[in-house]
Amino acid sequence: MARPSLTTRFFMSVVAMAERLNLKHSRVGNPPVHDNATFPWVAAIEREWPLIRAELNKVLLRQEELPSFHDISTDVQTISKDKHWKTFFLTGYGLSSEQNIRQCPETWRIVRQIPGLKTAMFSIFEPGKHLPAHRGPYNGVLRLHLGLIVPEPRDKLGIRVDQTLCHWEEGKALVFDDAYEHEAWNHTDKTRVVLFVDFVKPLRFPARLVNWLLLNLAVFTPFIREGLDNHKAWEKKFYAEAEQLRNRPR
Repeated sequence: MARPSLTTRFFMSVVAMAERLNLKHSRVGNPPVHDNATFPWVAAIEREWPLIRAELNKVLLRQEELPSFHDISTDVQTISKDKHWKTFFLTGYGLSSEQNIRQCPETWRIVRQIPGLKTAMFSIFEPGKHLPAHRGPYNGVLRLHLGLIVPEPRDKLGIRVDQTLCHWEEGKALVFDDAYEHEAWNHTDKTRVVLFVDFVKPLRFPARLVNWLLLNLAVFTPFIREGLDNHKAWEKKFYAEAEQLRNRPR
């Protein structure tokens, strides 16, 4: 393997320093899985879940045409290369899909209530999908999964975060730290969907400032820019086909 460039090694050292600061100055501790009561806004998100589910149902009418996660974010290819993890992206690190947002206005209204929102999308695990153990790249954010479609039997799908085994429930949120090793699976014969959200981890100074700088610089990194370009290409094709269907003679 080629040795990382000097710039890459410097950036990695800054991230490692920031991660140590984040652990030391966390306002919510550092458990793998958080108590939802730690975040008072979670209950409000859960109450409105039927509105999100209704918009998801419309999105899933064209499920086969949705992009696989690794086709948008190529770094995901290290853990997923098949077509069974699909996504419908709304926003990520300051970059938003205006056309997707127009399809899901209530979902967009609801997720914008989340303090420090960084990413929001539908995460779609088709039957048989198993995401192997992996770790998120940085501990300055926390992740929320809101169960939207959770098939039975319950013991055939779930997520392990560190040593904690969790099961999704429709209308219920799960908040966890993806910087811990985690894996997820759907061994049922039906599709599982969650609203997938990353939000800024509550921190004290000086970690809060360093974290803000890193997260706002992330938009300029190659993998974020590449993901944006890939999504724009998919979006152009997806909505052009939708327009053709609408205009087809009846």
